[in-house]
Amino acid sequence: MQSLVEAVSLIASFDPELYSILALTLQVSLGALVIACAIGFPLGAWLAISQPRGKRFWVATLNAMMGLPPVVVGLGVYLLLSRQGLLGWMELLYSPTAMIIAQCVLITPIIAALTHQTLAQLERRYRDLFRSLKVSKRRAIRAYLVESREALSTCAMAGFGRALAEVGAVIIVGGNIDDFTRVLTTSIALETSRGNLSLAMALGIVLLTLSLIVNLAVSSLRGRHD
Repeated sequence: MQSLVEAVSLIASFDPELYSILALTLQVSLGALVIACAIGFPLGAWLAISQPRGKRFWVATLNAMMGLPPVVVGLGVYLLLSRQGLLGWMELLYSPTAMIIAQCVLITPIIAALTHQTLAQLERRYRDLFRSLKVSKRRAIRAYLVESREALSTCAMAGFGRALAEVGAVIIVGGNIDDFTRVLTTSIALETSRGNLSLAMALGIVLLTLSLIVNLAVSSLRGRHD
């Protein structure tokens, strides 16, 4: 109870360390979300309206990648960005950029797969109409994305929630460096191991609040879409 009281006090007093960690968490997760949406929305839309060779295989692969193990993704990005790696010359390892890349790899398949599921329904509904009007695939994709913008917002929020909760990949590629790559999830793990329960609980309360806000937003958008 004493730790809980101290945690609430840290939040209410706008503790600089706590809010700097929160700011970095939002910076990394929102950065990854923007990139993932830029890749996932068009990819999911293209799979929904196109008939590429082996489409079922690609869709199944995309769905399977929704459950990528975070530590495996972290290891892959680490090997890519290490000094002997393909992108080692960029010196991005143990930086917020590396964390954004890892989170982007994790949430892009989620956004792309959910986008495909959403737009595939629209494709079945409007396919014959668009063919009779000789609408190009590019214009059809644009129309589907606009028509389903509320449902796609739900997809984006789901990806954002996944990014917020990530710990395995970001701690591998970010290194959990104080005042540089320390985010909410990695800070909670570190402060708990140190026995600093008041700060760990304060960070946990903030993370739970963010997760609740994301889930409420998803539920609101889904209800509006329905």
